[in-house]
Amino acid sequence: MSMIKIVLAAVITNNYVLAKFLGICPFLGVSKKLDNAMGMSIAVIIVMVLATAVTWPIQMLLLVPKGIGYMQTLVFILVIAALVQMIEIILKKYIPSLHKALGIYLPLITTNCAVLGVCVLNIDEGYTFVESLLNSFGSGVGFMLAMFLFAGVRSRIETNDYPESFKGVASTLVAAAILSLSFMGFSGMIDAIFG
Repeated sequence: MSMIKIVLAAVITNNYVLAKFLGICPFLGVSKKLDNAMGMSIAVIIVMVLATAVTWPIQMLLLVPKGIGYMQTLVFILVIAALVQMIEIILKKYIPSLHKALGIYLPLITTNCAVLGVCVLNIDEGYTFVESLLNSFGSGVGFMLAMFLFAGVRSRIETNDYPESFKGVASTLVAAAILSLSFMGFSGMIDAIFG
């Protein structure tokens, strides 16, 4: 499978937030401001790639040969939690403003199902190590794209006049649904281009 095809599919047609509906919590929670969305997205990209770089070899070299593949979810969650803690410590020490801006959402990367989903689906899709890393990077970029687009949409929503009963969560969820529908229009596009 073409490396470009893997990345483009992960960003556009198989977008974990808008097509697979994973990672919705940070998508809705951190997308109010573009700065926070960018910081969260960069942290998610780093965690996704690092988690894949650690979990793929663990699965292929330890869990499968030992016949304990059923431990996959538990092991992957522990690895992701450790990576998030490591990133949180680094951000707190070297970029305290970003650490403060992300607040509670940084530890929530541990429970971000998009990160776990990428690690598990890389194995399920039968990707090689390099393909898994590319898919993870593309998935992180797709997460960032979704966050940026939704942050822009939310900033426009706040400046418009609409009924009081529609303000807050209702308008946010409708906007997310419309954005998700727009990405469904891309389905099949990557396969059509790359064959």
